[in-house]
Amino acid sequence: MTAKKAVKTEDKIWLKSYPPEISHEIPQLTHSSVANLLETACKQYASNIAFTCMGKSITYAQVEEKSKIIGGWLQSKGLEKGDRVAIMMPNILQYTVILPAILRAGYVVVNVNPLYTPRELEHQLKDSGAKAIFVVENFATTFEQVRDKVGVEHVVVTSMGEMLGGLKGMIVNLVVRKVKKMVPNWNLPGHHTFKSVLASNHPLTPTDANHDDVAFLQYTGGTTGVSKGATLTNANVLSNAAQNDEWLKVVKVPDNPTYICALPLYHIFALTVNMIMGMRLGAHNILIPNPRDIPGFVKELGKYDYHIFPGLNTLFNALLNNEDFRKLDFKSLKLTLGGGMAVQQPVAERWKELTDCNISEGYGLSETSPVATANRFDAKKFSGTIGLPLPSTDISIRDDSGKPVPLGEVGEICIRGPQVMAGYWQRPEATADVMTEDGFFKSGDMGFMNEDGQTKIVDRKKDMILVSGFNVYPNEVEEFAVGHEHILEAAAVGVPDDHSGEIVKLFVVKTNPDMSEDDVKDWCKKGLTNYKRPVHVEFRDELPKTNVGKILRRELRDE
Repeated sequence: MTAKKAVKTEDKIWLKSYPPEISHEIPQLTHSSVANLLETACKQYASNIAFTCMGKSITYAQVEEKSKIIGGWLQSKGLEKGDRVAIMMPNILQYTVILPAILRAGYVVVNVNPLYTPRELEHQLKDSGAKAIFVVENFATTFEQVRDKVGVEHVVVTSMGEMLGGLKGMIVNLVVRKVKKMVPNWNLPGHHTFKSVLASNHPLTPTDANHDDVAFLQYTGGTTGVSKGATLTNANVLSNAAQNDEWLKVVKVPDNPTYICALPLYHIFALTVNMIMGMRLGAHNILIPNPRDIPGFVKELGKYDYHIFPGLNTLFNALLNNEDFRKLDFKSLKLTLGGGMAVQQPVAERWKELTDCNISEGYGLSETSPVATANRFDAKKFSGTIGLPLPSTDISIRDDSGKPVPLGEVGEICIRGPQVMAGYWQRPEATADVMTEDGFFKSGDMGFMNEDGQTKIVDRKKDMILVSGFNVYPNEVEEFAVGHEHILEAAAVGVPDDHSGEIVKLFVVKTNPDMSEDDVKDWCKKGLTNYKRPVHVEFRDELPKTNVGKILRRELRDE
């Protein structure tokens, strides 16, 4: 029996699985910067609707006009090219004009999760050295608690309803402030109102941004340690937009398609796929400020014919379990994109059965702008893999010594391509730790490549459970568990054990109150070998998640 040979990256075995329409390499970039891409889109699609939020729409021409005003205002404050400006808000119209304004004015966007605690916010603002921040009033109290500890010089505060106009805006603000009590008291002397910024009249001086200039500091989720700023250049983000554009060639979506934007724009997935790719296509993005309000979300979905729906497994799962969602018409849906976490096969199968649209799972990280691999968009069924490397992207599966492993063997997924970050912001040692000498980014994810060039993730390196010397991958345990009709969500973690080092503990959200721990264990016996089965089962009403919806195993482990 001959031993399997390690796959050399130059073999690029995945290219044989490419559709004939898709080029192996992306063409030369046509835009000098992300700002240039967005400006071009605003002129090309001037009369088209760009974004809709809570029933209020703005056109591409309005995005151009308002971002020009905001950019001019920022330049009037004396900020220098390359200074960082933070945005701390959910998916509301203000975000869509602030982001291009920052880039057009020559500054770097620092996206901030509005649900950050003061400690997390302080770290990010200090680390990035942000000189200005745009924050929605709901979270102004968080910034107030750290203002004296960070170097932010200019603060702009807005309200949820501010760009909705007239009576609608007043009603939204009333509900948010008085009825739902979502705006804690805050006091920020010297702050600017968003209204006053839009009423200003300072010229915007064009900047000479180029491919090597930094466009975004995109902070990692911090689920595996201190949150670090992935330094994304214009070339990184433009390359990923071009790669995604190439991958779209096999899907027949209408001109100027409608996207559902349920994932937060401050997250790299929605930032690139919804906003940058969407605007490149002249798309109409339906902004969902709070996708956790499933009934409200479903009500919004019922108002539109939409073509492209990016989301996460937890979001798809929650929608599938909503009776009103199952009554919607999905005839216009052409592409469902799954990312951010593993898409579970039972969820994918139910989605396909209901919508007649396959979930195309992709994979990437903040450090890769984000998309590194994706399943073919013309695939007829869910593959259970993260698909093929995008054009101009190499994937290498490597062992702990950095050597490629044979096909089918598990190793660390390493990525090389023009979308890979320039490094971690002001952290040369951390950058050196994740970059190989031949230019690959070490993702920290474990997986293997099959003979078709598709990669299958088995788990995060740090999440792996070691039971008596055997590797147990939480994804596998969780995916089997949620195949039970009464298990809504599951999270598997390793807990210490005197005999085997670690054993599996499974946290379960159930839909049937009568389900017992033994029921779960009996189910797991049907599909998991002995050492992979949960020894302990704990029921929860909900599992801790990031604001994007990724289950936080670390929090469960830390308990």
